[in-house]
Amino acid sequence: MREGRYEEAEARARAVIAARRGKWGRDRRPVTVWQATYYATMAAVAHGRGASVLAEQESLIEDLEQLDGANRRLLLWARLNRAWVLIDEGRPAEAEVEALVVLRSLTRLAHLTEVWRVELSALQCLGHALCAQDECQEAETIARGNLPRAEQQSATRLHRLLIRSLSGQGRHEEALAESRRTFPEPPPSDSGELELARAVALHALGRPGEAETEARRALAACERYLHPAHPRVGEVHALLARIDSA
Repeated sequence: MREGRYEEAEARARAVIAARRGKWGRDRRPVTVWQATYYATMAAVAHGRGASVLAEQESLIEDLEQLDGANRRLLLWARLNRAWVLIDEGRPAEAEVEALVVLRSLTRLAHLTEVWRVELSALQCLGHALCAQDECQEAETIARGNLPRAEQQSATRLHRLLIRSLSGQGRHEEALAESRRTFPEPPPSDSGELELARAVALHALGRPGEAETEARRALAACERYLHPAHPRVGEVHALLARIDSA
């Protein structure tokens, strides 16, 4: 997963599922199968094939409701994984509800286990769900309010949310300036995101040549790790079409 080898990661996770179920029929320790299913679906989502595993995610969430105590953290991660797919599928209001459910649930886990990573991921997801509903000012507040305490890739992802929220408010100069700041390298699943954000801002500012250059950089970055059906690939192609037709 960290190397961006999503199809191989999914295949290995599914091999674990098959082995556990094949040996005993129904696994006497289902948590192993649930964990493997979580990783398999997470790999598919990261690769850009989230729609194909949405039903599987929903079934997994039902199974994980049986967990208690600190183990319920896996349930929260599975809910967030599903929420990202809902955003990509044009269902951001449902994703917003899912992210809020996760944030409320964390209050019952905070005394049992470390939850700050889940919390920051839920806030990122909530912010992107809000942007998809044109509530970008609230998303900006989330990004700015949590950036100071975020570290490494969490900081990078909140910063990307900030850039998106600024562009969504028509503040493209600010978005472009933010995009020049240096943050830790994101995971391969975020390939092309920053270049696309710059391209969007440049296009809105009436700089089509630079916008096209950044869009093509975004496409090249996406093609290295992501499936052709990944929503970001479609966004890049749509932007290039708008640039060409202008």
